[in-house]
Amino acid sequence: MKKPGQVSLYNVIFPVWMLWLFPLTWLYILPANFIIDSAVLLLTIKFLNMGEWKPIYKRSVVKIWIFGFLADIVGAIMMLAVVLIDSLLVSESPVGQWWYRNMTNTVTYNPFSNIYAFLWTTVCVTAAALLIYLFHVKISFRKLPIEQALKRKLALSLAVFTAPYLFYLPTFWFY
Repeated sequence: MKKPGQVSLYNVIFPVWMLWLFPLTWLYILPANFIIDSAVLLLTIKFLNMGEWKPIYKRSVVKIWIFGFLADIVGAIMMLAVVLIDSLLVSESPVGQWWYRNMTNTVTYNPFSNIYAFLWTTVCVTAAALLIYLFHVKISFRKLPIEQALKRKLALSLAVFTAPYLFYLPTFWFY
């Protein structure tokens, strides 16, 4: 049981805390995200038979990369909200104990531990995916000279295939 004022440092969310604790991780995460975003964009352009890919790629890939990462950060902040809520609750109270046991500890350690943690993580991943879609439709593809339906399909593909599924990764695998 958690004592008042006790901080549990073993509860980390991958990769958010990893990026903060090990700044060199950014050297791998940023290019990896760019490569994945590029691959999804190019494969979707090919799958949709959109013809010439270079103008679409050149005009949108950097925006896709930046706004996709921004959406992931928003989702990660939502994931961290369980820890912030936990710090606001009285740890001896039944609500505080339930929250720590069923949310804080499980979301940050293994989201598959119980349905509450799994649902919270799913909401965070879904929110990030929705933001990816909206950012790309409204910003990344806004000035592209293609039909709105194709913009939506591109954005949907990016949202589905680049959502932050690593939020589900159990951190106990790293101990």
